[in-house]
Amino acid sequence: MANTWLVVGLGNPGPTYALNRHNIGARVIEALASEANAKLSKHKRTQALVAELKIAANQLIVAQPTSFMNESGGPTKALANFYKVSPEHLIVLHDELDIELGAIRIKFAGGDNGHNGLKSIRKSLGTGDWYRVRLGIGRPPGQQDPADFVLRNFASSEQAIVQDLIARGSDAVIQLVTTSLEETQNRFNS
Repeated sequence: MANTWLVVGLGNPGPTYALNRHNIGARVIEALASEANAKLSKHKRTQALVAELKIAANQLIVAQPTSFMNESGGPTKALANFYKVSPEHLIVLHDELDIELGAIRIKFAGGDNGHNGLKSIRKSLGTGDWYRVRLGIGRPPGQQDPADFVLRNFASSEQAIVQDLIARGSDAVIQLVTTSLEETQNRFNS
């Protein structure tokens, strides 16, 4: 279907990782489902939690892979195949170290910038031609290892910014599927 979109929020499974910086994409998926009064449920044929939403004339399949971040490609490809969604109608929400905390950047295609979840999806799909909603988590302080930083929870002093980031991430997805990339970038990439 031309108006069917697959929206995948990256993260790691389980309560240990739920509030980590690395899981901000998955948290936006939870917000999208909650706003539509939908429940994320285990998908029968993939390693993912899924909810089906109707936004204007669009069907959104919002999903959280239940695999680890570095293995997001398998569930993403399985969902794309199941729902017959081409990469041009795939939106991936993910954490981005190189963007300040709370900022959002939306783009189509591009590199993986060292993000293993994106690498896995690119490898599984055989292309990088899909939308990315890049959710800024900022750089680690001092000499802290970025791999350690992304697996830490946000500080209590950052919670208001994080809640706003989740809400705006959800808004960005809705605008992207109902208007255009250019309009969405003009609104959110500032």
